[in-house]
Amino acid sequence: MKPVHFVDTTLRDGNTSLWAGALRTGMLLPILDRFDHVGYQAMEILDTAFFKKMVRELKEDPWHRIRLAAVACPRTKLRVIAGRHLIFEKSPPDIDFFYLQRMAANGVRQVRISDPSNTTGNWERLVGNGRRAGLEPILNLIFSISPVHTDDYYRNLARRAALLRPHRICIKDPGGLFTPDRVRTLVPAVLAEIGDIPAEFHTHCNTGLGPLCVLEAIKLGVQIINAATPPLANGSGNPSVFNIADNARELGFEPSIDLDAIKPISDHLHAVAHSEQLPIGAPLEYTESHYAHQIPGGMISNFRHQLRQVGMIDRLPEVVEEVKRVRRDMGYPIMVTPYSQFVGVQAVFNVMLGERYKEVSDQVLEYALGIWGAGERDAMDPDVRDRIVSRPRAKVVSAWTPPDTSVAELRRQFGGPGVDDDEVLLRYFAGIDETNAMRAAPAHASGLDATLPLARLIDTLGKKRQVGQVRIEKGGAVIVLGRHSPATA
Repeated sequence: MKPVHFVDTTLRDGNTSLWAGALRTGMLLPILDRFDHVGYQAMEILDTAFFKKMVRELKEDPWHRIRLAAVACPRTKLRVIAGRHLIFEKSPPDIDFFYLQRMAANGVRQVRISDPSNTTGNWERLVGNGRRAGLEPILNLIFSISPVHTDDYYRNLARRAALLRPHRICIKDPGGLFTPDRVRTLVPAVLAEIGDIPAEFHTHCNTGLGPLCVLEAIKLGVQIINAATPPLANGSGNPSVFNIADNARELGFEPSIDLDAIKPISDHLHAVAHSEQLPIGAPLEYTESHYAHQIPGGMISNFRHQLRQVGMIDRLPEVVEEVKRVRRDMGYPIMVTPYSQFVGVQAVFNVMLGERYKEVSDQVLEYALGIWGAGERDAMDPDVRDRIVSRPRAKVVSAWTPPDTSVAELRRQFGGPGVDDDEVLLRYFAGIDETNAMRAAPAHASGLDATLPLARLIDTLGKKRQVGQVRIEKGGAVIVLGRHSPATA
């Protein structure tokens, strides 16, 4: 039987898409080393957005998580994600490379890279940076649906990508837009151009079609699949590794992973989800409207998180509808970082303020001015673009020159006595005050360990006020433990 290999996306894409990055390092400690016994070819650990999230909200050091994972999983290659720039502003080239160097120094071995508009002129720098830093570069071909994004478009992209000889080429569908029919035409077009370079396939489950699309890709010759562990699979996340492996085997393929080794990981994460009241990914019904807004998995979870924080969760449907309109106004950009965030933030502004484009982010101004690319600017609705660039703020933004900061200058700005390079980058991403606040914050408890012996597990659950009942089933026996209420004694 032909083998099917897997890259694990649980801790990065699953965590982003379903839990808005809420997974704490302490929640991982009981099962982190178990990932190394599965047989994954690689494991995503984080992307640049995690730096702000972890430092500012979780009060945790992302470098600590990377180092722990590198020690716990020596046989599994850790992977990070990087784009045209490190942050939503234009980061200096020296800092882009410095970031990858520090990733390699902390135990990361691969970087999956992409340009948000598939601008091939940027690929050489991105792939070259990865190699020079000592990382294996995986180059994304980002899928979208529009009159431009035809099979011939992706055939030409694949041909140009192959000339750079990346470690792998990934057909990446961040918005969960693939249908089985489209996979049957696009995947062969890409595979015909990349020769002996291994291909990965990455999609999401927003429309409910993700698992079917993965199986089509496998039948067409893709041998490396991105998948996640439940409960951080399905929903707006990636397909479940259990589902894909079982179905691939039924089709005559042999998964190169140990599913029994994944079960304790899944059990533990389910226990964490229940304990922390985090959502459990479930298969979704097909929704045609998804093809209009194309909101990627990580973005919809953050919409829910952020709107809930400001008491506007009931307005999520309005925001989704406005995303459709803003994306059309902006010329149908691919809904991937950072362009999906540009569109999403503008949609939230428009809904919150009750007037379209009353306020505009600097990033949308830059987009309309052509700072992110002439093609992106020219594709915009001319009336909307004129309205945006006629704002007084546009003169300030257009006159701004991205800083060409060197690493030495970065160290002077964010360093000091006792501040190492990893801390410098934390301060660059999240801010000096925020990083200091993270360092001063009390350490979080390690949290629930679902791998503990039963008595200790019950004791741990009993101390959590939100847990009212524990039900234990084995074979035909059922034990139910509930809280004692003095009022009914």
